[in-house]
Amino acid sequence: MQIRPARSADAGAINELLDQLGYPQDGQATTVARLQTWIDDPASAAYVADAQGDLHGVIAVHICPFFESDGAWGRIVALVVSDRVRGRGVGSRLVAAAESFAASHGCLRMEVTSGDRRPVAHKFYQRRGYADQAGRSSRFLRELPASNNKQDLLLPEI
Repeated sequence: MQIRPARSADAGAINELLDQLGYPQDGQATTVARLQTWIDDPASAAYVADAQGDLHGVIAVHICPFFESDGAWGRIVALVVSDRVRGRGVGSRLVAAAESFAASHGCLRMEVTSGDRRPVAHKFYQRRGYADQAGRSSRFLRELPASNNKQDLLLPEI
């Protein structure tokens, strides 16, 4: 098995993997476009676990600079290992690739969010040295309205 950068041709297999995790996709063309965004962004990377053309997993990582101090942190945005091969080290190899990408971009720490309904995933990350921040910090989300006009994003004058 080889860990390699994701390619547009991987979109169909990535859709199947995301569906296994509970995130059905709109179609291959949408995933190709999304993958291209990650491929074109030097602060982002997506890797797949390729076993002779059979994709066993995918991970996406993004680099975020600190605002309050020098340096940056890496965030695992997505990780899926095929249910056929879970528990065989595929996830560990994908996480290692994401951490290597982050370290090569000067990251000082890694972050990942995992839903409360995924206790097996929590144990996976803890075994790799990730500290559970529950009770120490909170995560707040707010959906933003879709906008096709970049002018809408400008701040009003004060």
